[in-house]
Amino acid sequence: MLFGVAEPELVDVVVVGLGVGGEEVAERLAEAGLSVVGVERDLVGGECPYWGCIPSKMMIRAANALAEARRVDGLAGTAQVQPDWAPVAKRIREEATDTWDDTVAAERFIGKGGRLVRGSGRLDGPRRVRVGEQVFEARHGVVLGTGTRPSVPPIDGLADTPYWTNHQAIEVEELPESLLVLGGGAIGLELAQVFARFGVRVTVVEALDRVLAIEEPEASEVADAALRADGVEIHTGVRAERVEHDGTRFTVRGGGAEFTADRLLVVTGRKAHLTELGLDTIGLDANQRYLPVDDRLHVTDHVWAVGDLTGEGAFTHIAMYQAGIVIADILATARQARAGADASGTSSVVGGAMGASSSLAASGSSGSAGTVPRADYRALPRVTFTDPEIGAVGLTEQQARERGINVQVGFTKLGSSTRGWIHRVGDDGFIKLVADADQGVLIGATSVGPAGGEVLSALVVAVHAAVPLSQLRHMIYAYPTFHRAIETALGDLS
Repeated sequence: MLFGVAEPELVDVVVVGLGVGGEEVAERLAEAGLSVVGVERDLVGGECPYWGCIPSKMMIRAANALAEARRVDGLAGTAQVQPDWAPVAKRIREEATDTWDDTVAAERFIGKGGRLVRGSGRLDGPRRVRVGEQVFEARHGVVLGTGTRPSVPPIDGLADTPYWTNHQAIEVEELPESLLVLGGGAIGLELAQVFARFGVRVTVVEALDRVLAIEEPEASEVADAALRADGVEIHTGVRAERVEHDGTRFTVRGGGAEFTADRLLVVTGRKAHLTELGLDTIGLDANQRYLPVDDRLHVTDHVWAVGDLTGEGAFTHIAMYQAGIVIADILATARQARAGADASGTSSVVGGAMGASSSLAASGSSGSAGTVPRADYRALPRVTFTDPEIGAVGLTEQQARERGINVQVGFTKLGSSTRGWIHRVGDDGFIKLVADADQGVLIGATSVGPAGGEVLSALVVAVHAAVPLSQLRHMIYAYPTFHRAIETALGDLS
């Protein structure tokens, strides 16, 4: 220590933020024999297992079961349903989150050879990370995976009220009688439908002119109709201007209208908090919405980023995809460093990595940065888990036209397919294909229906691999399946 400044501790890699992407990077690198410090101030695993993908889908599964039971009357007799939130809340606590305790995840990381440091990490110069009084110097580099947090709009009065974010909505053990949802995106609609199916009076207020505004207009129409059928009141084109809470109920005013409810859920987007990361210490501007990265997820030399804060999509599958690229890149860097050390006779890899040649080889890295896979988001899939599910990949029709592409569009309603006709109740949906007529390939697609997210997989392969339309037309589509509607939509391309 010099003049009260802590001497940095030398390690191979520091991962700041152990959400799904950061956790994957840290665990895999530790398994490969590198000395890895993982820094996390909240829960190891991040948003997805505790307040996002996993518990929300448990809620959706339960709500869909109620909806299916209510459809018996149209198919197989009569049924009476009595919703009960208690088993849903119990399952979220006991099966998904361990009552929001990350002991299992933390011990798994440590068991793989990683070192967990609790606290807020920030860059402290090139390859350095400070966590409180501790300073770590990373021989190979630093990985940032701090994710995003709910972005709360600057609405007059909102900050002074006990509003919910997705955290409180997931943790709730007793449902309110009424709920007001600010935001008509995927999260807002999923939760709105769940609560409505459990008997909560739900109102959705969206500032844009339609819900799910990033998706095809036809998808917005289906989602809007489905939620209204579940009793959800939807108001689009209404921007909230003021929020009040009288100790019991919320009042939201905007667009000349007034909405009231027992609870207010704010799901208007998420934001990366870059100002907390010390980016200025490595010459980067923290005053931006996301952290720009290249196609190997480099922020700058020896600094990588994964997950939501890269701005490529707030999806677990994106974070995991990016993590695989970062892992390969860092292992290639480590292999090169070790090769240089072997040549000079001086070790440059610590923490047991000198004996990890078999682990490094098993990673699939060739030791050359030129062989590290490059990020490619052309076929980025996304699914909104409403009922019906809304799956999409690649460009929408509007996005393709804005890029000057010679667009062909194919469309078919799911209900006109044999499987849709058989399904009968709850068969709302469609397949929409967006093709580049000059290249003869799909560049985007939307699959809406009871299994919209699953049918999407075939379309993701088609977009990702640029399968020629002629080959897609001559495939054999199993009968009678929902995905057979893809063949009909191909026939409609014009």
